[in-house]
Amino acid sequence: MERLPNRLWAGQQLADQLQGLIQHEPGLVLALPRGGVPVAYPIARQLGWPLDVCLVRKLGAPGQPELAMGAITLGGLRVINQDIVDYLKITTTEIARVQQEEEQEIARRNACYRRGLPLPVLKGKTVILVDDGVATGATLQGAIAITEQQGPRQLIVAVPVIAPDSYQQLCQRVDRVFCLLQPAPLQSIGLWYEDFSQVPDEVVCHYLNLALRLQNPPA
Repeated sequence: MERLPNRLWAGQQLADQLQGLIQHEPGLVLALPRGGVPVAYPIARQLGWPLDVCLVRKLGAPGQPELAMGAITLGGLRVINQDIVDYLKITTTEIARVQQEEEQEIARRNACYRRGLPLPVLKGKTVILVDDGVATGATLQGAIAITEQQGPRQLIVAVPVIAPDSYQQLCQRVDRVFCLLQPAPLQSIGLWYEDFSQVPDEVVCHYLNLALRLQNPPA
């Protein structure tokens, strides 16, 4: 199985897949920062849809930060994995502490990426959630749950690389899932890109600004 050259290239391949299936209707592309933004930009450009970021942060279990006990998003919407909370006997105080830390990072990213813009309206629209890859899918599951609360007409996930088990789970959760690779074993997302370098805040802002200019061209 060949590796993907980079995130931007992968996003263009996904855009080509989506082009023939998405009707001309109100829609929005939501990227999970940071790595999802370069993937999402070609999709938004080709469909002619606005691009925004889904500022969701995983709530890591105390002492096991990679294990998701829930997720929180900009605007204060929260989902909790009650099975994990009950199994690990996590207290409300511990949840509140982790949530406060993640809220601070969400606020920082909102100021940096969105500069105080109002939250996008999702109700009645087709929403495409985009990330650069999915292993366990904990953060993406949080993004899906939170997006569903806002009443989109259709919810689609587009990711270049995804573990087969996660693909099957997502297919049962959302309307459509688009992907390029389903390697087994996945091991790590970065293995399936030739260039999987870090995406700094400046690059995120660059693509968001490009997408905004496409929606609002100069007179």
